[in-house]
Amino acid sequence: MAKKPKKPEADGDDADEGGAAEAGGGKKKMIMIAGAAVAVIALGGGGWFFFLRKKPETTAARPAEVVRPVAFVDLPDMTVNLSVGQDRPQYLRVKVALEVTDSKVADQIKPIMPRVVDAFQLYLREMRPSDIEGSAGIFRLRDELTRRVNTAVHPARVNAVLFREIVVQ
Repeated sequence: MAKKPKKPEADGDDADEGGAAEAGGGKKKMIMIAGAAVAVIALGGGGWFFFLRKKPETTAARPAEVVRPVAFVDLPDMTVNLSVGQDRPQYLRVKVALEVTDSKVADQIKPIMPRVVDAFQLYLREMRPSDIEGSAGIFRLRDELTRRVNTAVHPARVNAVLFREIVVQ
């Protein structure tokens, strides 16, 4: 390879100016690099502080939550025919229990049990077998029945509808 020709040396004044310009550019680079490093360290420290830092354990004991016993209200077993159209009839048999907060609420629900059973019957008769296939279908059924029961027993509140048995035949 060919060597590059050397630049002729200039006066001392010109050489000093060029050296000063190069040194000034180097200082700017170093300041920018140092600033970037400080920013990265600050962002890393902030991320650690908010996301990974463990919270100090307090020596004071947290008050224990009082666990109230829940009460269950059993509904009578229900057998309904599903909406399948002209094909052979299919039936759904369910055994359900209602979870309520305490026995006082259970006592409030028992006198209006025919209203609850009616709400269940009306909804279940419109179901198709495909509506209750798989666990997602059962969860949707549970949510809808919980909503309908809470509407039927309005002043009282049901926490959950629990299936004891579900049979489609």
